[in-house]
Amino acid sequence: MQALLSISRLIDAINDRIGRLMMWFVLAATLISAVNAIIRKVFGNSSNAWLEVQWYLFAAVFLLGGGYAFLRNAHVRIDFLSSKFSARTRNWVDIVGVVVFLTPLCLLLMIEGWPVFARAWASGEMSSNAGGLIRWPVYLLIPLGFAILLLQGVSEIIKRAAFLTGQGPDVLAHKEPEEADFLVREMADDQPASTNKA
Repeated sequence: MQALLSISRLIDAINDRIGRLMMWFVLAATLISAVNAIIRKVFGNSSNAWLEVQWYLFAAVFLLGGGYAFLRNAHVRIDFLSSKFSARTRNWVDIVGVVVFLTPLCLLLMIEGWPVFARAWASGEMSSNAGGLIRWPVYLLIPLGFAILLLQGVSEIIKRAAFLTGQGPDVLAHKEPEEADFLVREMADDQPASTNKA
């Protein structure tokens, strides 16, 4: 199990780096959007290439950031149900969800997405917009993004199995340190002044 946990930590580290890079992509997309809007309004000019760069960055954030969202437990979860389960049941539900739903979906989209990318690469497919960009980089995001998400699914299964066998913590029971610190500070700020002085 320790070897598997080492693999899990490696996958987590990779997805953490990718997620932090995607944060910069959000900033870049925002700045490009703002500059494009200013140039269009002030100079009456715009660029399809820059507009498509913005779309590519937006696509990258959502497709490559899925693994990071799963790592940080930021994905959609039916909390009102899972909060009623025991820790062991919650972890089993996650394992079944990854194996039965996430894994087939990721494999299907990787298998179906790869030929689309390969055809665009081979043909040098370009955007139909005037001044548009080549298409293969954005097509590559589909199989790549779902491969990254699948890897994170493997990591999450390992962590759930470690908990169920008593060899690791319950990752579903703990908040992220930054989030927990923020909540503690926020709760302290909400206390009445008299309570803080006591």
